[in-house]
Amino acid sequence: MAPLSVDTPDKVEVLPLVEEALGWDLDGAELPSISEALDLASQFTAYGRVVADDLRAQCQSIPSDSDARLGARATLSEANARLYLKPLAVTTTPRNAAARAQNLARMVQALHRATGRVGEEQAVPLCPEGIERGPRAASS
Repeated sequence: MAPLSVDTPDKVEVLPLVEEALGWDLDGAELPSISEALDLASQFTAYGRVVADDLRAQCQSIPSDSDARLGARATLSEANARLYLKPLAVTTTPRNAAARAQNLARMVQALHRATGRVGEEQAVPLCPEGIERGPRAASS
């Protein structure tokens, strides 16, 4: 993974925050403050951009038609949309701020899943030509 800036949290810091944000009940009476939710949204955005950049680089080392790469490309497409949204104003509602943080938290989770799949694909040794590997070979 690319080095993180001082302002960007690392994985160990982010994962508990992701769980915290996903635990909020958007229909409940006790929502986080707007500033707390927007701060988490900002952290998830910064972290997600770093993970997405790393995932793009990792995808270059696996076959272009692999399921892992195709899935990562779909995740990265969604990440490009979510991670570059204009930040919400501090005048937004607590529910909107919390919903944005939750959406970004789910994006971070999706990026981690895609990174894991690509990493697994990288770990699979290449087979000699003519011999299929993976699930496609089993269905032949």
